[in-house]
Amino acid sequence: MVKPSDLEDQLLVIKDLWITIDDEPLLKGLNLSIKKGKIHALMGPNGAGKSTLAKVLAGDPTYKIPQGSIFFLGQDLLKMEIEERAHLGLFVGFQYPVEIPGVSNFHFLQSALNARRKGLGAEPLSEDAFSLFLEKKLKQMEMKGEFKMRGLNSGFSGGEKKRNEILQMAVLDPTLAVLDETDSGLDIDAMRIVASGVNQQMSKEKGLLLITHYQRLLNYIEPDFIHVMIEGKIVKSGDKKLADLLEEKGYDWLEKSKAEISI
Repeated sequence: MVKPSDLEDQLLVIKDLWITIDDEPLLKGLNLSIKKGKIHALMGPNGAGKSTLAKVLAGDPTYKIPQGSIFFLGQDLLKMEIEERAHLGLFVGFQYPVEIPGVSNFHFLQSALNARRKGLGAEPLSEDAFSLFLEKKLKQMEMKGEFKMRGLNSGFSGGEKKRNEILQMAVLDPTLAVLDETDSGLDIDAMRIVASGVNQQMSKEKGLLLITHYQRLLNYIEPDFIHVMIEGKIVKSGDKKLADLLEEKGYDWLEKSKAEISI
């Protein structure tokens, strides 16, 4: 059971979370807490359950939750609809962004931002006001103005899609961002730009959960905590030195350890 004291100064609190699909357990008693102003990296081998966690946080109905709880900003996330989670300030960026031909980047982002503003009780931005706002965000992400009117991710390279996702993050200004393998398929220059965009958006009031296989992204976005997930559980947590150990030894040296260590 989650106590009120567990939620103090926490953006996200996950307790004893079990996730199944077709009665097959994917997450097995996961515990994780993210405080304001902190960057957490979630690492682990393929099939460990990292992307499953991201999808569950986003509200994917494919998965069943037989046990456990998730609280976001003190509210029960599992009782919220997808749009309610976004309005409250949760952003989830996926490994493979969806292409939507015929819907311009501009109008998608304007609609998404105005939906969030409505949820917060703020007035919507007009096209002119949003255009000026978007220009600033495009410069921040080192993206050309032509991206505004291109179809959403349509014809984008892998790197362009990832930069476009971080542009969405910059536009929506979430309280907590969950980025699933944002570094996948990026060359060094694209990774630098994406990481710079992410770092510029961090503040003392925000949190970030980076899901990644590799240590290289953490050279650009330095985490406060690193958690290693194996077979649906976090088996070890530590600081950035843990990522260096993983780079040196791989995940094999942790495969036999299933005892969860909390921070």
